[in-house]
Amino acid sequence: MVLMLFMSLAWGQCSDGEVELWDECYTIETTYELHLSDQQLSGTIPVEIAELTNLMFLDLSNNYLEGEIPSEIGNLVNLLGMDLSGNMLTGDIPSELGNLTNLMVLILSDNQFSGMIPHEIGNLSSLIDLYLFNNQLSGSIPPEIGNLVHLSGLILNGNQITGAIPAELATLSSLTYLLLNDNLLDGVIPVSYTHLRAHETEAD
Repeated sequence: MVLMLFMSLAWGQCSDGEVELWDECYTIETTYELHLSDQQLSGTIPVEIAELTNLMFLDLSNNYLEGEIPSEIGNLVNLLGMDLSGNMLTGDIPSELGNLTNLMVLILSDNQFSGMIPHEIGNLSSLIDLYLFNNQLSGSIPPEIGNLVHLSGLILNGNQITGAIPAELATLSSLTYLLLNDNLLDGVIPVSYTHLRAHETEAD
């Protein structure tokens, strides 16, 4: 009996309608913001975070999180802002992030993401700021980024991105800040980018 009581206290602490994340219980219906920056969090991002379907702001920056972003995070369709920067996250940026069409700010910088920037990023029609700098991303910049008509800041420096700057970016009339330095880009900076604070590093 004592053992069963201990187990009930140690596990399953959250009530129905709640989800447990990092030893804390969060109400599924009324958790709209999750600000856990600089909290010494470690391990992987729990798949259960996707149960917070009303979440609008997710900030897990500057912790010790590792592993991949769970694809289930693409279920958080009410998200307006997500900051996972300053961790040790690895793997590809999941294409399921393209489901987050209300997202206005996406910050994945200062991690260890690899692979290509997913083409589905072009589905984020509300996006204003996209920060992916200081990772290990490769491949070319997807031309679908040209669909992000509200994009103001595109920060991709400090990766291993190759190829030329896609012409589609020149159509982004709201784009005011573009950083592409410390990559493996080639070609020239188009004249249409002269109004931007743009930087490009040619391949050796």
